[in-house]
Amino acid sequence: MGLYIFANMSRRNKKQVFTEVEIIDAGAKGKTIAKAPDGKVIFVSNAVPGDIVDIQTFKKRKAYYEGKATVFHKLSNKRIEPKCEHFGTCGGCKWQHMDYKHQLHFKENEVVNNLKRIGHITLPEITPILGSKTQYFYRNKMEFSFSDSRWLSLDEIKSQDTIEDRNALGFHIPGMWDKILDINKCWLQADPSNAIRNQVKQFATQNNIAFYNTRNQTGLLRTLMIRTSSIGELMVLIQFYKEDVKKRELLLNHLKNTFPEITSLQYVINEKGNDTIYDQNVICFDGRDHIFEEMEGLKFKINAKSFYQTNSQQAYELYKITRNFAALTGNELVYDLYTGTGTIAQFVAKKAKKVIGVEAVPDAIIAAKENAILNNIDNVEFFVGDMKSVFNTDFITTHGKPDVIITDPPRDGMHKDVVQQILNISPSKIVYVSCNSATQARDLELLDSHYNVTKTQAVDMFPQTHHVENVVLLEKK
Repeated sequence: MGLYIFANMSRRNKKQVFTEVEIIDAGAKGKTIAKAPDGKVIFVSNAVPGDIVDIQTFKKRKAYYEGKATVFHKLSNKRIEPKCEHFGTCGGCKWQHMDYKHQLHFKENEVVNNLKRIGHITLPEITPILGSKTQYFYRNKMEFSFSDSRWLSLDEIKSQDTIEDRNALGFHIPGMWDKILDINKCWLQADPSNAIRNQVKQFATQNNIAFYNTRNQTGLLRTLMIRTSSIGELMVLIQFYKEDVKKRELLLNHLKNTFPEITSLQYVINEKGNDTIYDQNVICFDGRDHIFEEMEGLKFKINAKSFYQTNSQQAYELYKITRNFAALTGNELVYDLYTGTGTIAQFVAKKAKKVIGVEAVPDAIIAAKENAILNNIDNVEFFVGDMKSVFNTDFITTHGKPDVIITDPPRDGMHKDVVQQILNISPSKIVYVSCNSATQARDLELLDSHYNVTKTQAVDMFPQTHHVENVVLLEKK
């Protein structure tokens, strides 16, 4: 196990091969961990803890290497056979070759290690991670890209056969911005998602509706988005690079007739260099311009640009934990920071005296207000603006000092000014929901002077990936 050899001795790029190394742990971003003979950590992109492998390094830093397993001498007992035919090529579902119970173990370990090492938190008894009852077909939103020059496998490149079909409708190959992997079956979104995607590709190819070329910015079809809801509603949006009324209507009418279950059929004409739709005009071709999601009798209107947790089933579990941690009695003023479309705010409103939601995205606040009216909730108010600017002393003076703060920031965590304002306000409780336990731990250390972490629970929103959410309750010292 201690053997290693040197390869490619150029001064700029000294790559090494380490032989018969045991993978000992899972790390951040889906990587696994081994130790080199010199004591440095090796981050490995394609192995499972328990594997014994040869590793080819492709990056060397002072404290670590990055590499890829090239020879597998012994396979881990934590391995399972991946279900997806695209596993290992597609950039998603990086842990699909690991048994789910072990995925949960490593996710929980990552959260605990971040809270201890980064946050220097003395943890209470930890509530075990809440796994997902559904490990496949759990996403309610998928986005696919078109390409007229799909990614080719090594076998296809080596083959002497003429490749007739270069069209693709699928996902970007990691690290290749202009190469799309054509997807036959994706295990992330329930039917009819695969049927719709495959039908769009087949019909467009048969009818010479050109797929987009990213490098040349030519072609017609750019992206396909499919959204579903737990009550059976379905949204399909196709993004076109330019207007071609005849071909656009041909495709959209075909979808309308082939899949009558589509609730909302929409399109975008986007001539920009990038394919984000948030600054584009979304046009409803058939049905409603939105679908509905439901949770505990609450209805949430979701349009093409709305943010909504992509795992509806686990979102419900996450919100229940958040509400339980807050332990509201009906007398509290609650602030919901980074409220998004106000789902958490409305979910806890019936247990609170009043809820104030703050969010930076104007469209999200419009949706939050619409949903509150839809649900006949009159004890919530929503305000738009950059959190570190809006959430100031004047705002607190106007709207009242909160008894409880719920915060669910983006991956970067909370701005230090927001953390300081929370310390200034000094609410009795803070419930911190996070999709990045590393930045959460950083913020918890800043709050440690005034608060104890009394509860923490991880929630797996994204089976087959390394991503994990975490909910922490802080109580005033």
